[in-house]
Amino acid sequence: MNDVDWTTANQRVLVAEFARIRARIAGEDAVEAEAELARARETMPSPASIDMLTQSFGLSSFERDILLMCAGVEMGAGLKSDPASEGFSASAENVTFGTALARFAEPHWSALTPVRPLRRRRLIELRDGRRLCSSRLHIDERVLHFLAGLNYLDTRLAPLVRRHQAEAPLGDKQTHVGEVALRSLDGRRRESSILQLYGTDLPAQREIARRVARQLGLDLHGLSWRDVPANVHEAHAFAQLWSREALLLRTALFIEIEDGGNVGLSDCLRHLEGLVFLVGHAPVPHDRCELRFQVDRPEQSEQRQLWRIALGERADSLNGSLDSIAARYRVSTDIMMRAGDGLRTALPEAHAVQSIVVESCRDSIRRRLDGLAERIEPAATWRDLVLPDAQLAALHEIAGQVRGRARVHEEWGFARTSCRGLGITALFSGESGTGKTMAAEVLANELQLDLYRIDLASMVSKYIGETEKNLRRVFDAAEDGAAILLFDEADALFGKRSEVNDSHDRYANIEVSYLLQRMEAYRGLAILTTNLKSALDTGFQRRLRFVLQFPFPDPAQREHIWRGVFPAEAPTTALDFRRLAQLNVSGGSIRNIALNAAFLAAGARTPVDMSHLLRAARSDALKRERPFSDAETRGWA
Repeated sequence: MNDVDWTTANQRVLVAEFARIRARIAGEDAVEAEAELARARETMPSPASIDMLTQSFGLSSFERDILLMCAGVEMGAGLKSDPASEGFSASAENVTFGTALARFAEPHWSALTPVRPLRRRRLIELRDGRRLCSSRLHIDERVLHFLAGLNYLDTRLAPLVRRHQAEAPLGDKQTHVGEVALRSLDGRRRESSILQLYGTDLPAQREIARRVARQLGLDLHGLSWRDVPANVHEAHAFAQLWSREALLLRTALFIEIEDGGNVGLSDCLRHLEGLVFLVGHAPVPHDRCELRFQVDRPEQSEQRQLWRIALGERADSLNGSLDSIAARYRVSTDIMMRAGDGLRTALPEAHAVQSIVVESCRDSIRRRLDGLAERIEPAATWRDLVLPDAQLAALHEIAGQVRGRARVHEEWGFARTSCRGLGITALFSGESGTGKTMAAEVLANELQLDLYRIDLASMVSKYIGETEKNLRRVFDAAEDGAAILLFDEADALFGKRSEVNDSHDRYANIEVSYLLQRMEAYRGLAILTTNLKSALDTGFQRRLRFVLQFPFPDPAQREHIWRGVFPAEAPTTALDFRRLAQLNVSGGSIRNIALNAAFLAAGARTPVDMSHLLRAARSDALKRERPFSDAETRGWA
C-alpha cells in the first residue's frame, strides 16, 4: 500500500523528469534517469501535475520536454547545455528552442508556433526579439506553480473573477431547465461551449449553472460583464488567460450581462474556451450562443414550496399567510434563503415572523429600486380623499383587483393563456392638486405596497436606446415585489407618437411602443397621472384598465377638505370653513395655504386664524399669477 502523499510523490516525479531532461541536454545516456522516473511514478496516488497538464493541453512529447526544460531552469534543477555544441549557450537560463530541437526526441518546428498549446495557452513565452531558435524561453509563473503542485486562480484574474459556491433551491420548472441544459451539452465540445440562461431570476440562473458544472465534474467561477476589458486586444488576452484557467482549475465560468454587454465582451466570447454560461435578463445575440434557456422566477405555487424550504419549521408560524406573501412578492430564492437565515439568527416570536419575512422581501426590492426611482412613504388614507362616489368606487375596485390577481392569474389560469394584459394600469387625469398623487398613496397604504414615483428626468435620455434600458431596469425591479409605479405627468413620457420625418421621430416612437408593451406585461399596479389626458397616445389609452377623472372640487368638497386639512394638534381659532370654501382652489392649493398660514401663526406665536389664511391665500395667488376676486375672500378678516 502506498502511503506517500501526492505532493511529495509529485516532487519526486519532477526531480526524476528534470534528471532525464538534463541528461538529454548534456547528450548523456538517460536510461538511469528514466528508470528512476518509473520508480517515482509508482508512488503517485493519482496522475502527476506534468501528466495532467500534458493531457489537458494536448502537448506532444516534444512540447512536454520543452516545458520541463523551462520549469527545470526556474526551479534550479541544474540544467546545462553543452558549450561545445553549436547553437547551445553556456548557461541554464539561456536554454533555447535550438537546444530542444537538437536534443529532444521527436522534435517538430510547429511546437513554438502561436497556434500550438505552448504559446497559444501561454505556457511559455519568448523573452527576447532574436531569432526563434536562439530566443530565450520562459515558463509562465502560474504554470510553474501548477507543476509544483500549487493550483490557484491566476493573480491577473483574481481581482475580476470570483468562485461561486452558494447553493440554492430551485423550483420544478427551473430544475427541468437545468436538466435540459445538461442534456443539450451531450454530443457537443463541452470544453468549448457557451450556454445562455436569461430571464427574470438571475440567482436561479447561477444555481442552474452551478448544478450543470457540478454534474460535469467542474467548479464554477463568475464575473460581471463590466469587468471584461472593453479593448479588443485586452479582451482577447483575458480570454486566453481564462481558457487556460478553465483547464488548470477544472472550472466553468458564468458572466452576468446587462444591456447586451460591450464590444470587448463580444470579442471575448469569440475566443473563450471552456464551458461558459451567460446569465442575464435578456438573450445576447452572438454567433457562438446557440444554446438558450429562459429562467424566470417561480410562479405562486412554486413560490410557496420554496418559501417552506427556506423558512423550515418557521413556515408554520405564518398561519396561512404564506399564500399571500407568495402572491404579492415574486422574489428569487436567494432572498428567501436570506430571510430564512435571518429568522434562524433572530429567533423571533411566532407573531413577528410574517412582518420579518415581508420586510425582508421589501428591503431586497428597495435596494434595486431606490437608485432608479423616488420612493414615497404613503401617509394618506381613505378618509383623506375627497372625491365623488364614482371615483372612490373605482379606487376600491383597483385595490380589489390587486388583491385578487394571484387567484385570477394563477389559480384560474389567465396567466397561462396570455402574458399580455396581466398588469393593472390606471390613468388619473385632472388638474394639478385634485388628489391624483394622494389617491396613489392611499392605494399603497391600503395594499401595503411600496410606492415609487418615476423621475422622468433620469429616465429619458437623448441617446438612442438608453430610455428603454432605464425603464426596463425599473420594471424588472418592480416586478419582484409588485411595487406601485407612479408615472407623474405621464404625458411627457407617453405622449402621442408622431409622424416619422427623421430618425429622431422614429426612435421616439420606438420608445413609446416599448413602453406600451412593458406596461401591458407588467404584473403590478402602474398609475399614470396627467393634467392633459388628450396629450396621451391613443394606443396607450386602449391598454388602460382604469381611467379616472379627478374633478375640480365644488364648494361642498372644498369645505370638507378645509375641515380636515388642519391636524388635531394644530391650534386654530375662529375659522369659518364655509367662507374658506368660497376660495376657488384645488385640494393641493388648500393644503399649501393651510401650511403657509400655520407658519405665519407659529412666527406670531398665535393660533391660526382667518387673517393668517388670508395672507397665505394671497401669497399662493401671486405664485400662481392668478389673483382672487373680492367675492372669494370677502369676510375672511
